[in-house]
Amino acid sequence: MSSVPYQHYTFAEYLARERFAEYRSEYFQGEIFAMAGGSRRHAIICDNLVGRMLEKLRGGPCRPFSSSLRVKVEATGLATYPDLSIVCGKAQFDDRENDTLLNPRLIFEVLSPSTESYDRGRKFNNYKQIPTLEEYLLISQTDPRVERITRQGDIGWVLAVTLELDAAIDFPSLGCSLSLAEIYEGVNFAEA
Repeated sequence: MSSVPYQHYTFAEYLARERFAEYRSEYFQGEIFAMAGGSRRHAIICDNLVGRMLEKLRGGPCRPFSSSLRVKVEATGLATYPDLSIVCGKAQFDDRENDTLLNPRLIFEVLSPSTESYDRGRKFNNYKQIPTLEEYLLISQTDPRVERITRQGDIGWVLAVTLELDAAIDFPSLGCSLSLAEIYEGVNFAEA
């Protein structure tokens, strides 16, 4: 019986590989994890999120970033690619390459069957360590459902669930709202 030796990478080694890789990977505690591909429905929802938030935030102090921009949790070392992250004010980056964001205010993840428990659990536990993060949104692909988890100071994190397509989520800190109809435009739930 043979064993494969465990390969431990530093964050710098991960970045050197990642910046020239043909596919994206996450990094955590010395390990590199290849990311799975997304579905058509996942792509539609992500495109809707980025497009709508770009429209709503244009000209203001906040800016949305698609999953092309990596986010790093400095406290834990997790490096990942949220489906949407929003920064208000000056974006802070890990280094001069400006491709690893440190200070998102909001993070949106579109849930997939293969990543849902990770997005809800271990990934969120890491995200909680980002001092600037105020809101975390989990968006279902299978039905109109958005879970919004908001930091409430010393109380901790509070969950609110929105289920109706005609309902909207208000973002007072961003000065806008986003309806579920906007998030799910073009999604046929009957195909689920």
